[in-house]
Amino acid sequence: MEEQYYISIKEKLLKSEIYDKARDYAKDRNKVKVYYETGELLSKAGKDYGKNIIKQYSEKLMIEVGKKYNERNLRYMRQFYELFTSIKWNPLGSKLNWSHYRELLILSNKEEILYYIKICEENSLSKNQLHERIRSKEYDRLSDIAKDKLVNNINSICIKEEQ
Repeated sequence: MEEQYYISIKEKLLKSEIYDKARDYAKDRNKVKVYYETGELLSKAGKDYGKNIIKQYSEKLMIEVGKKYNERNLRYMRQFYELFTSIKWNPLGSKLNWSHYRELLILSNKEEILYYIKICEENSLSKNQLHERIRSKEYDRLSDIAKDKLVNNINSICIKEEQ
């Protein structure tokens, strides 16, 4: 009888853990999508109304929505959209969350960014693990041959996504 209680408790707790992970994943996916779409709108608004528009929007958003929508974070969102538009890669098809992408936005080399996306997905790296790999300059230590193969592989993936 005692064992039945334990099994019931364990099942309930496991279901709760699974539900929490699924909810967290959906929340992360939604945040990436919303920030990408926000970045697109910020990019278009900047072209129509000038680069100072982000400052104006952030002042209003911080009051009306929350302090995390400051000028710096809005710039990251715009940069996020512009980066992935320029490399013809849809971040929404990736398994990464916003904290991963924030780590990648410090990089300027598009091939390097795509390399880190690929290793994050293949190895299920956490944000901290990604940070350490970027900090250790893992990409820079690759041979030129490996980098060429990587670029060719990434280009073929980007071409397939366009079709």
